This record gives sequence, C-alpha cells and structure tokens, in this order.
Amino acid sequence: MKTFNKLFAFALLALTMVRCGGDDNNSSTPAPDPTPDTGFVRAVDMSFLPAAEADGAVYKNNGVTQDAITTLKEAGVNYIRIRLWKNPATGHSTFNEVKTFAQRVHNAGLKVWLTVHYSDTWADPSAQQIPAEWASLSFADLKTAAVNYTGQILTDIKPDIIQIGNETNNGFMYPAGNLTNNEGQYLQLVNAISDKIRQQSPTVKIMLHHAGTNGADWFFNKVANVDYDYIGLSYYPIWHGKDLAAIKSSLTSLGAAHNKKVFIAETSYPFTLGYNDYTNNVVGQSSQLVPGYAATPDGQLAFVKAIRNMVETTSGGLGFCYWGAEWTAWKGTTATDGSTWENQALWGFDNNAEPAMGAFAQTLQ
Repeated sequence: MKTFNKLFAFALLALTMVRCGGDDNNSSTPAPDPTPDTGFVRAVDMSFLPAAEADGAVYKNNGVTQDAITTLKEAGVNYIRIRLWKNPATGHSTFNEVKTFAQRVHNAGLKVWLTVHYSDTWADPSAQQIPAEWASLSFADLKTAAVNYTGQILTDIKPDIIQIGNETNNGFMYPAGNLTNNEGQYLQLVNAISDKIRQQSPTVKIMLHHAGTNGADWFFNKVANVDYDYIGLSYYPIWHGKDLAAIKSSLTSLGAAHNKKVFIAETSYPFTLGYNDYTNNVVGQSSQLVPGYAATPDGQLAFVKAIRNMVETTSGGLGFCYWGAEWTAWKGTTATDGSTWENQALWGFDNNAEPAMGAFAQTLQ
C-alpha cells in the first residue's frame, strides 16, 4: 500500500511537471498589458539605423549594449518612423532595406510610420526632386507609376501610417507636382495615391506633412478635398521659431479648420552645444536655443516633454515624433562627413541612452 501510494504520488508529480513544462514552452505569448496603450503616438524616426549598424555603430542603455529598437520600446515608444527613397545613390533607405527594417519593427511589437519621399533623395521644402526613373514619363504615366509604387509599398512594407511625401510645403515630384506651378497636377497625384491607399489598405492612416507653420494654412486649404487623416507639422526652433504657444495655436486652428488629428511630425533638441566629430552641427550656438530649455540632458528632456504636452493638450492632438535620434557620430570622431546632429540624438557621445528617453513613457512622471 505504501509502495502504491509512493508510485501514485510520483506519477502525479511527473504529470504536474510536464504540464508546467508545457506552459513554459508557450511563454513567448505575452501576458495582457496591465496598462494598455492610450493610442497617443510616441514616435521616433530611426531611418539611419540600418546604415549605422552596417558601419558597426553601438547603442547602449544604462551602459550595456542593447538593440536600439528595444531601448526605445522599453522607454515607451510605440511607433518607429522610417523614410523611403525610390532609387537612392547611397544604397540606404531603399525599398528592400526599409521592407526588412519595417518587419523588424513590427516583430518588436511596434508600429511603422512610413515617410514616402517619392524621390531618390531628401525631399523637403527646398528640394522635391522627382525620381530619375520617372523623370521622362508623361503625366498620365507618372501618376500610374506613383500609384503602382504605392501599392507595392502597402503590400510589402505594410505601414500603419503613411505620409504622401515629406515636408510638401509646395508639392512634390517637381516639376509635375509643383503646387504653385501645377496645382491641378499635384492634386491629381495626391488624390490618386490616397485613393489607392483607401482601396487597398483602408485601415492605414494617411498623413500630409508640412514643415513649420508659415504657409501651413495655405497648404492645408489647398488639399482640403484630399482624403487623408492626419496633419503633420515639422517643428525645429532653429527654423520655425521659439514660441511654443504659437505652434500650439497653429495646431489647434489647423485641426479645427480641417477636422483632422494633428501631429508634430518632426522635432529635436540638443543635450549639448558640443560636438563629437569634425562635421559642423546644425545647432551649436546658445542663440539657437528656446529660452528656458538649456542644451543639457535635462534641458533636452524638458523640451521633448514640453512638445509632447503641447500636442496632448491640443484638441485633436494625436502624437509627436523625434527626428535624428540615432544620428550619432558613428563614423568616428575625426569624420568630416559624419553627423550634423549628434548633439541632438537620443544617445549621447558615450553611445548611452540620454534622459530624454523618459519623455516617451506611456504616463509621464
């Protein structure tokens, strides 16, 4: 009887251990998040990351090497913004690189905010160069090419937010899509791309993006009949002024006038006025700073928190994005073709995550 009891107990123990082991094998399924995300977009643009990693760049958190995407996720970031160029000479921000990077972001449990420049290189208010591959096309064929390209993006890259162009203050894909000289053609292009997104991927959100507030009323009035979801504004104090209240007022009025959610789609701030390579930085003088926000790690944190608070307290405010977070001086301290932004990155000169990461938490302290 005692022997039977021992055997029964042993069998019961073994069965329990097997069941426990089975549970362990399913541990990759995360438990429900006790603090579900509010939906407010806390984004960081990491477009340089594949190039940096290919050159051996190291990113750290609390002094320990860590995947930069993991660091951002742990900080509370929920979207990664990525730029896409058509056929770039640099070999980076290509379709295949972005496709792989977007999959990595999605696998990490984050969402993808894709900035489609519709260009082979930087598109901004000073330059909206049509892809060389499309330069000789008729307008009808250009529109078809842009629509088909967008469809391929939706199929392969699967963005959650897609920008139709980058800082398109006066249109894109010049000269055909120049808003001043060819308003009708610009609107045809944007509407055709928007229609393609709605038909193929109706859950994907569409953003139109303007740099700064100067001219923003004019631009968003021009696109009033375009089907899109989000208004995005770039805001850099060096170019767009130091009055945060004025920026908030513009966000409020634009959102109300067009019944859209509003974003600060790009912003940044220095943690020092120093430099870490021999490439001139965009921000390096105290006169370029916003009063009350020093060029220190704490000052950078305070500025990003202020931007976030500005958007969160704006009617219709839905998110913000930090730009150049990963653009450290990874090419070396003597590089003359390095970073113009390393003092505004979210990783310091020691490659360690800066305190400004704290601005992305679901709930600010």
